[in-house]
Amino acid sequence: MSKIKLSLMLQAGVAGLLLVACAPASVEDSATTSSEVVSVSSSAEEMRTFTLEELSQYNGKDGQPAYVAVDGVVYDVTNVEAWKDGEHKLGLTAGNELTEEITNQSPHGLKVLEGLPIVGELVE
Repeated sequence: MSKIKLSLMLQAGVAGLLLVACAPASVEDSATTSSEVVSVSSSAEEMRTFTLEELSQYNGKDGQPAYVAVDGVVYDVTNVEAWKDGEHKLGLTAGNELTEEITNQSPHGLKVLEGLPIVGELVE
């Protein structure tokens, strides 16, 4: 099973647990609409696949989001200060596959990816 599929399954499971834990005792207590429930459950369907060429378009320049791929997972680093305008102070640029750089050269390692939005999967 790919890491992206495992991550999506975990996210869906957590979302399901939160929905159950936060569910109202009765329908009258509910402030959640059916469209809100659908939007939570369909988030996994919004994930997409990227080729290296497609990923390169998400370089953080000219208003584009900044995405990086690590171990086949594509992360959105657009709102990360260290990736301002798609450039990292370590000389890395968004729109690239950075597994080697993140796992072996980054002082933070893979922990730096925790909590970042996952937007898709890199395919070859």
